[in-house]
Amino acid sequence: MIIGPRTIKTAIGTTIAISIAQFMDLSNFVSAGVLTILCIQPSRKKSVISAWHRFLACILASLFSFAFFETIGYNPVVVGLMLVCFIPATVFLRITQGIATSSVIILNLYSAGDIPIQFLINQFFLIVVGVGIALLINLYMPSLDKPLREKQMELEHNFQKILHEIALYIRTDTQEWDGREITICENLLQEASDLVSLDRENHLLRSKHPYADYFTMRNRQFELLQRMLPLVSRLPKIDSISIKIADFFEELSKAVHPGNTAVIYLKQLEELRREFDDESLPETRKEFETRANLFRLLHEIEDYLLIKKKFKESDVKKKTKKTGIVKTSL
Repeated sequence: MIIGPRTIKTAIGTTIAISIAQFMDLSNFVSAGVLTILCIQPSRKKSVISAWHRFLACILASLFSFAFFETIGYNPVVVGLMLVCFIPATVFLRITQGIATSSVIILNLYSAGDIPIQFLINQFFLIVVGVGIALLINLYMPSLDKPLREKQMELEHNFQKILHEIALYIRTDTQEWDGREITICENLLQEASDLVSLDRENHLLRSKHPYADYFTMRNRQFELLQRMLPLVSRLPKIDSISIKIADFFEELSKAVHPGNTAVIYLKQLEELRREFDDESLPETRKEFETRANLFRLLHEIEDYLLIKKKFKESDVKKKTKKTGIVKTSL
């Protein structure tokens, strides 16, 4: 069982909230801890928005409770009637996140049996302490740079493996590869996307994320790799053309490392195209289909390299002094 930072923050925040509420001699001081538990969120942005919504909902709940309980009476039916009016009001004001939190205040006021102004002030301070402590505690968010770098390195390793296995298949015409790297890459890209979204929400004043473009680029390249696989299986078996393609894939696999080498391989690809153009024209239907698949494969490889080249050019334009710049590879 892993105890995450959110669990630790919830425990610490609840303890602090209850301690402050008890020190202030607030009635129902335990409710401050409940409010804190409900307000702890997975990111800074969500925490700020949630705290604001829950604070407004609690204030609104106090006003509704005072109006309904003091004018109609303290009865379970009145609680239900009040909720029928209160919940649509939160929907209209777009603060529905605060419904669960405000229910704590509603039940506190209902159980009191009487709502003098002093008690309303008491509930207000409970709201401030519970929601405020949650907001302060949630301002601390652990950096996700390390797990994102690990995802980057693992993804590039699997790209290398895929390109190597393609080269090996072309050379030997064997199908021993189980293709598990494809599934691994799919999972890594999804996990990385989730981490980028979470980390972006932890930086309130930063609209762009240094890893967002990188993993978008990798995702597009991965789609191209998937499209190459069926084309590779249709290449002629172990002839001069297939050997040259295998050598090219092998070089690509070794080039998945930090640095911009896409331009070099685009030139090599152009040379390969010229060599293939010098080949004799296909005479049979099978040879024609093989040639068509070959040119489709070359086109996919070119797109793979162009994606990296464009990303690198865009990356170079960014300020090099800015922290968090990502070194990329093919």
